Amino acid sequence: MTIHPTVGNPSPDIDALVAGLASGARAWVRTPMSERRSLLLDVAAAVSTVADDWVLTAAGIKQLDSRASLVGEEWISGPYAVITYAHALQDTLRRLDEGSDILADSRISPAPGGRLAIQVLPYNTFDKLLLNGFHAEVWTTPGITKRELRSKAGLGQRAPERNNGVALVLGAGNIFSIPPLDVLYQLYAENRTAVLKLNPTTDPLADVFRTVFKPMIDRNLVEIVTGGPDVGAALADHPGVAAVHMTGSAATHDTVVWGTGDQAAATKASGTPKLDKPMTSELGGVAPIIVVPGTWTAADLRFQAEHVATQRLHNSGCNCIAGQIVILSSEWPQKDAFLDQLRQALANSPARPAWYPGHEARVSSAHALHPAAERVGGTPERTLLTGLDLTDANESAFSTEYFGPVLGVAELPGTGADFLDAAVAAANDRLHGTLGANVIVHPKTIRALGDRLRAAVADLRYGTIGVNAWTALGYLIPRATWGAFPGHTLADVQSGIGVVHNALLLDDTERTVVTGPFRPTPRSVLNGEMSISPKPPWFVTNKTAARTGRLLTAFAARPQWRKLVAIFASGLRG
Repeated sequence: MTIHPTVGNPSPDIDALVAGLASGARAWVRTPMSERRSLLLDVAAAVSTVADDWVLTAAGIKQLDSRASLVGEEWISGPYAVITYAHALQDTLRRLDEGSDILADSRISPAPGGRLAIQVLPYNTFDKLLLNGFHAEVWTTPGITKRELRSKAGLGQRAPERNNGVALVLGAGNIFSIPPLDVLYQLYAENRTAVLKLNPTTDPLADVFRTVFKPMIDRNLVEIVTGGPDVGAALADHPGVAAVHMTGSAATHDTVVWGTGDQAAATKASGTPKLDKPMTSELGGVAPIIVVPGTWTAADLRFQAEHVATQRLHNSGCNCIAGQIVILSSEWPQKDAFLDQLRQALANSPARPAWYPGHEARVSSAHALHPAAERVGGTPERTLLTGLDLTDANESAFSTEYFGPVLGVAELPGTGADFLDAAVAAANDRLHGTLGANVIVHPKTIRALGDRLRAAVADLRYGTIGVNAWTALGYLIPRATWGAFPGHTLADVQSGIGVVHNALLLDDTERTVVTGPFRPTPRSVLNGEMSISPKPPWFVTNKTAARTGRLLTAFAARPQWRKLVAIFASGLRG
């Protein structure tokens, strides 16, 4: 059965679509692990085949010149992310099929608070070369033992004979690997077949996605539909759909769960959701960037200003994980110099269109509520909100995800561990959401802080934490978890419920912690950091990002030693 409704056409036959996927679910439970692995490899191969079309279409959606360096974002957050994930996930299935320990090659160590830390980067030799100096761990919830961790690893693939029905995936509209990755997580981690309802912004990619998933569509394991909110609502409410997962806004989440208008008021008041099935989600938030004071060189100030600007301007600021509130020490002697560099980095970063719907309204709202907002230049014009007060309970910048080029700055007194502890408390208590938090700290300050830094990371209540590395890298690491900090509810959902990605299929996870070098090579090496990584290709100022992204995608599809030379050369020129 193949049902391919498109924009402007009648709505799909929902009953027939769900019935077909239910039939696929019954067949899925009888599918051997070896075939499940083969399907993942087929998907990876299909992505490689359509990668050029994918990126060209994505650039068109985002109104980018196909020759621009910014197209590197579409390579890395598009085909590259899906190929690396499919290969990592099939490796987990291989271990399950062989009856071996999924975590046999993973370093497991203690983390603060009775947690365990599972190293997920570097995972192999190629990771050590391509992301040299970067490191990532998945932390469990407190109290989990190594035996429990190992016994549960595999999630739905531990009991592949269990039919968990059909899932609806409401696809994101901003980063184009999100919909395919969410579908794969439903199919493998949750053992459910899935219908992907595309966000209208991604409709031009529908045929690309259908090519990617053709091996699964042919088996009634996946369906892809387009259309308006009525199609999504009909699928969410269908009795044959067992669960819903979405990436998007909290407003859309609440519409699906509680309804709208009087219905929403009534269901919330009674505590009885309109949606009578499990709902998981990733919904973004207001992400902090904590800059710990230290003694930095002029080159350090410039590089880290570009780092912060990237966290705000990547994808025109339309990222759920975009850094939004910079927290500085009011006592840092270099505070003003850093802010000057940040203004320049925001203004001088490459011009790009304001492509995502509602951009102008969100930026205008920020200006209306902040008369002193600085227009720092750039295209589209970037906005800096300085002097934000973390004690102001009515400050909208702490509760509104701008989803555009608006960056706020707040200050706290203190230095060293005292400042860091105060900034962590402010991030936890004052900023909406728990998806990701960033910390930028000089290596000498790291040494001075000692165990206090790792304790501060443990105190941050966020699903991904980056130390000298943007948390978006956690999204790209296939074995890392991605999602909000656990504990949210349907009534107070904030950044969402549950995780995705997680190619090791770990249970009882709490967060991913990513660390990176403070400086790019050669300054890193000259200053004693054990890293030869150049400026990362996800920086908006990386001039060879498009070429590097294309090369990385080809390498992910078919790793070969000889391909590394071109990748390194392109990376260094960036």
